Amino acid sequence: MATDIRTIGVIGAGQMGNGIAHVMALADYDVLLTDVSQDALDNAIELIKGNLARQASRGKISDEAMEKALSRIKTTLALPELGQTDLVIEAATERESVKQAIFEDLLPHLKPETILTSNTSSISITRLASRTDRPERFMGFHFMNPVPVMQLVELIRGIATDEETFAACKAVVDRLGKTAASAEDFPAFIVNRILMPMINEAVYTLYEGVGSVQSIDQSMKLGANHPMGPLELADFIGLDTCLAIMNVLHDGLADTKYRPCPLLTKYVEAGWLGRKTQRGFYDYRGEVPVPTR
Repeated sequence: MATDIRTIGVIGAGQMGNGIAHVMALADYDVLLTDVSQDALDNAIELIKGNLARQASRGKISDEAMEKALSRIKTTLALPELGQTDLVIEAATERESVKQAIFEDLLPHLKPETILTSNTSSISITRLASRTDRPERFMGFHFMNPVPVMQLVELIRGIATDEETFAACKAVVDRLGKTAASAEDFPAFIVNRILMPMINEAVYTLYEGVGSVQSIDQSMKLGANHPMGPLELADFIGLDTCLAIMNVLHDGLADTKYRPCPLLTKYVEAGWLGRKTQRGFYDYRGEVPVPTR
């Protein structure tokens, strides 16, 4: 079955979706990318062009590979057109109701053999799969951000996912030159089960006045050898995404240690979501990011 996957449908042209389209096209898959607006699709293609050009300028890929990859990516505003692809990867916003609505709209148009996956970073795969007509051919396909750079892909089986589906998705990861980690279907899986509570604790450390934004990030970079401080990383991920994952952990595991920090909630309520809105724990509107607290 793995050799039957030739076409990839990607739902969502944002930070994750355009990165997934990028790496799939470089691996010789034909990609159909969709979003709800033409502007989002146009912006995604420009980002992909820029990222591919950067890779080519650094000698990581050839100019020929760059041009071929770009030619393999098509866009559409019509979600049903993805029904004829062999593998669909949903990479919409981290809200379960949004994902379920997308699947309900797409299901009538899917080929019987199409594998349906979600790039969710925290939501139950079993629950998402149960709302489809193919729980055996549904699984979690969680890329790390930024997709072209990060080597890991979490593959998450739902309770009904069959072995053929897992093997097919694992073969795709191998073809991308990335490494697959098999995770059980528990809230936030492996990476975010560990990473998000650390980020949340960093926000509590700021909230309680233990340290400033700069001192917290500097301490973790120089004291724990992290390449990026936890608050800087939260801004990069998106504070709304961090909050959504913490809520999934808190609700799903019923443990107070996963309670989102009130300061994180306040930033999200203010619309200060990090880099994508130009303000989060840092203000990115000037030449150099400045801590906002």
